[in-house]
Amino acid sequence: MLRKVAYLTLVLALILPLLLIFKPGLRFETVETASGEVVPLPEPRLRGEMSVEEAIAKRRSVRSYRDESLTLEELSQLLWSAQGITSSNGYRSAPSAGATYPFEVYVVVGNVEGLELGIYRYIPGKHALELVKSGDYRIELQRACLDQEWVGSAPVDIVLVAFYERTTEVYGERGIRYVHMEAGHIGQNVYLQATALGLGTVAVGAFHDDEVASLLGTEGAPLYVFPVGRHD
Repeated sequence: MLRKVAYLTLVLALILPLLLIFKPGLRFETVETASGEVVPLPEPRLRGEMSVEEAIAKRRSVRSYRDESLTLEELSQLLWSAQGITSSNGYRSAPSAGATYPFEVYVVVGNVEGLELGIYRYIPGKHALELVKSGDYRIELQRACLDQEWVGSAPVDIVLVAFYERTTEVYGERGIRYVHMEAGHIGQNVYLQATALGLGTVAVGAFHDDEVASLLGTEGAPLYVFPVGRHD
């Protein structure tokens, strides 16, 4: 009897760490907390008017935007393409090494129909936005991004923030490379979804990391800023 108990204990000790590593959405869905209002987003569409082939052909970096708002449906679709849940197992729209999902997505909102101005954090499991702080922070973000004017003029700025330890605790130092690969996956999704919606975006990588992190109120490392708007 004691031998059976010892055997079961050994099996559980070997299996449980693997479940924690490979079960998507299990480890980090409730780690990040904030006290702000939660805004549900419209359900994302799984069929659009533009094929993926056409979106790839038309994808370009766009730095000039009309002074027009985005709809909440458009913002919902963009965020879903970045980190939305795409299966009952918790898998997301962009591949992640070992399903460690090191990224959080923030949105600096300046002009979205029906949405209060402010900084929000996207919650993939709820497909919702959590208000971090109210107000229009686009110009502050523009200054932190070396005064690139398209950051301040876009109706929204999507910011990818990495928490390297989520991946490096599994893969060690090589996990840093995997995080950077994942940033590219997410970024291309945002580009293609924006193109399919008739919107424009550009990947911004030049900014003061500490200033962007402070503005967002995050302890993670900002890697990408994506201004999104209706292009001329």
